[in-house]
Amino acid sequence: MKATELGDFEELVLMTVCVIGMEAYAVNVKEDLEQRLRRKINISAVHTALYRLEDKGFLRSEMGGATKERGGRRRRFFMPTATGKKALERLKLVREEMYRLIPGFN
Repeated sequence: MKATELGDFEELVLMTVCVIGMEAYAVNVKEDLEQRLRRKINISAVHTALYRLEDKGFLRSEMGGATKERGGRRRRFFMPTATGKKALERLKLVREEMYRLIPGFN
């Protein structure tokens, strides 16, 4: 594992993988993020974040079966690890505490 910190985009990608569940792969992560953020996301940025999260131990992946609709190519599916879920829990607590400290921000 290289680093244990999450960048903002990595956090969003990790959260999206958790939301999508067992069917999370790069294209549907990208589409989900675009819909939620209401902006275009570059697929290469998603790929980079997914592989970086896997290198950090926050995600694991496995190859799915080949399909005719993909010309015989296989999809790589991503799943959060226990470490990834703990990282999100930790960030959620930090963010909640910080928001509580902002005067007049309820």
